[in-house]
Amino acid sequence: MTRRMETDPERNRFPHSVVWSPIPVLSWVFPIIGHMGICTLSGVIRDFAGPYYVSEDSMAFGSPTKYWQLDPSRAQGIGANPWDTAVMEASEEYKHRMHNLCCDNCHSHVAMALNLMKYDNKTNWNMVKLCLLMLIHGRYVSFTGTVRTWLPFIIIVTLVLTTLLLVYLT
Repeated sequence: MTRRMETDPERNRFPHSVVWSPIPVLSWVFPIIGHMGICTLSGVIRDFAGPYYVSEDSMAFGSPTKYWQLDPSRAQGIGANPWDTAVMEASEEYKHRMHNLCCDNCHSHVAMALNLMKYDNKTNWNMVKLCLLMLIHGRYVSFTGTVRTWLPFIIIVTLVLTTLLLVYLT
């Protein structure tokens, strides 16, 4: 097994990880839906941030609040560094694609990178699978990351429940 590199949340470095950040308004209502990127072996974040644009080290919706560190030895491919090669190839491909919130988005970019590297000997990575696995395996970067993810949702639910109680009790 390849030695795992340490994450460095202060510098936004999450080596060989999938990273996630909340999307304002959308994640406030559905906190498991957010923006996703994939990191190189050195921890540089690549994310499909919009039409024909893959950002490097500047996620579209702010710093990651969650990450899921993967094992780079499970990546297959040609050359000495199949992980970074796949991340680069997926990023180059997505620089030529139109962004679509529902069908071809940041999750699809990450899925393509994992499919290209045949991560865990699989080529069936997709946005739904990644969303669920991030929910299960993702770790919060910090307490602040947890708050950024869940506080808006808790406030909205509290306001809705309070309003409903006031309406039905009067």
